[in-house]
Amino acid sequence: MKIIESITEMQKLSQEMRLKGQSIGFVPTMGFLHEGHLTLINNARKENDVVVVSIFVNPLQFGPNEDFGSYPRDIERDQKLAQNAGVDVLFNPSTDGMYRGTTMSASIQVKERVDVLCGKKREGHFDGVATVVSKLFNIVLPHRAYFGMKDAQQVAVIHGLIEDFNIPVQLVPIETIREEDGLAKSSRNVYLSSQERNEAPVLYKSLVRGKQAIEEGERDPEKIKSMIIENITSETTAKIDYVDIYSYPELKPLTVISGKVIIALAIKFTKARLIDNISFDV
Repeated sequence: MKIIESITEMQKLSQEMRLKGQSIGFVPTMGFLHEGHLTLINNARKENDVVVVSIFVNPLQFGPNEDFGSYPRDIERDQKLAQNAGVDVLFNPSTDGMYRGTTMSASIQVKERVDVLCGKKREGHFDGVATVVSKLFNIVLPHRAYFGMKDAQQVAVIHGLIEDFNIPVQLVPIETIREEDGLAKSSRNVYLSSQERNEAPVLYKSLVRGKQAIEEGERDPEKIKSMIIENITSETTAKIDYVDIYSYPELKPLTVISGKVIIALAIKFTKARLIDNISFDV
């Protein structure tokens, strides 16, 4: 496995690989790799000649109340996990290298798909995501890029970015990795008390129940949302942040459920905020 820190060196290597006719699968991460990342890597490994993983904690996507400095970092651990997973190139640029110091002469502003779900309370977050992903695409030059559907809003934003700027990369969304009881795997799950951990699978069960009601003919989004809210409220001690239904990936509100839709939710336990979603065609 090659470890590259230089942007110029990464671009040169990617250009050489493309000239040889090798397909490049790319998994962008902020490091501290976990099973979700490894699943993305495994999918990329199956579908490409070369797998590139980036590790870069992007300061542009952290808000003023989100501590960029305390974000977990362990590059030696990540290197071992990446190598064991069959990664060919680990790209680990510096912040100064990516942003030429502390300022940029241009950046990307995302105008749609950001004022709903988690984006409502994270102003500017997806501008930072879109900016860094655009830069990484230009550096790594991948044929395919892999993102987890656990953060479906991020996938929707990147889908729009690729379409709007005609970026020649195939977006490959990968379904959420779950525990045996249905709970979406997350580093935040360790903050759940034993009682909360027993309650947490209700989130996914409620989403599935909403999907089943739609499949059985219910088309009123408010009725589906009320059903899910009632289910979570009656079976958990969590506080509901939101339960919403939108078109996907446009993330537009619906008066009648049709087409490809997403049911998404966020809840708060004592020390953990959990998100989950389910998307499907109606």
